[in-house]
Amino acid sequence: MPKGATDVRPDTTLRVRAVGGSLSSVTVTPQKGKAVEGSLDGPQWTSSGFLSPTTTYELSATGRNDAGATQTATSTFTTLTPRLTATYRVLPDGETVGVGMPAMVVFDSPVTTPAQRAAVERQVSIVTTPQQEGAWGWSNNSQLLWRPQTFWKPGTKVSVNAPLTGLQTGDGKWVGRNAAATFTVGRARISTVDLKRHKMTVTEAGKVVKTYPISGGQSTYKYITRSGTKVITEKLAHLTMDAATLGVAKSDPGYYKLDVNYAMRVTNTGEFLHSAPWSVWAQGRSNVSHGCTNMGPADAREMFRESLVGDVVHFTGSNRPMRPGDGMDAWVYSWKNWRARSALTATQA
Repeated sequence: MPKGATDVRPDTTLRVRAVGGSLSSVTVTPQKGKAVEGSLDGPQWTSSGFLSPTTTYELSATGRNDAGATQTATSTFTTLTPRLTATYRVLPDGETVGVGMPAMVVFDSPVTTPAQRAAVERQVSIVTTPQQEGAWGWSNNSQLLWRPQTFWKPGTKVSVNAPLTGLQTGDGKWVGRNAAATFTVGRARISTVDLKRHKMTVTEAGKVVKTYPISGGQSTYKYITRSGTKVITEKLAHLTMDAATLGVAKSDPGYYKLDVNYAMRVTNTGEFLHSAPWSVWAQGRSNVSHGCTNMGPADAREMFRESLVGDVVHFTGSNRPMRPGDGMDAWVYSWKNWRARSALTATQA
């Protein structure tokens, strides 16, 4: 690399080689931050990892020439300034969650190519205590999830490291910072909603702790509550449910706008568990909702109080299955099919 080089790609591998002598040390240091890691093998030093965008580095190499004299050479170079800076979050962070909540690396814009997604995946790591078998997989081009083969063991401590600075995620788009997260898994609370029997059964550590009468989605297909494994991803004490957010015109006979309490989101498509005092007459008897799981006010309040984000809710009894994109995708796939969602699997095939 010539002295004073500019627009150096952050994923460039640096190599420093002694000609007619030997190297004793090489340092590559940014204006701020840690020196670039690398290894010295005989006459050559090779960097590992990535550089930061929009950063000037000083390279210093010390060695001995054939005459035995020590010499030090220095130079500087500057990495390119991205047209776009890729940003992302590692979630959950600092929380206690239910046994169904995967670790997530969530980008604010797509990671464009399979090779770029594979590069991201090579950089991320996870430590679970106690150790559990699990796998990374992409639910879509902007979400990388790690799930255990089965649900988390209660009390698990999870640490996720995602040092992605210097990775390219699109045309002219590079990551400019690192992120990490830790979280704890709480008790094993798993509920089952039986849409045919209009009942929800709640278990903890495999033992039934509560049953609630419920009312699910009515028989019109677009309102049928989906069957499958869902996860509580959001808890809202108060929520205005507006069908317009789901593409329903206000002139449509099926349009609704309702204020609800104790809302617990279980899909991305608008399904919640929530209080529904207007349908108490149907709870335990028939399905009359627009797809949500209606509960009585006192029951919903209790469920809301006792639930964690990440708690699992199985739904049975409808002919409308969960599909990828409907909710927490990590549990939509079988274990075999989830492992196939890894970008590394795709690039190695």
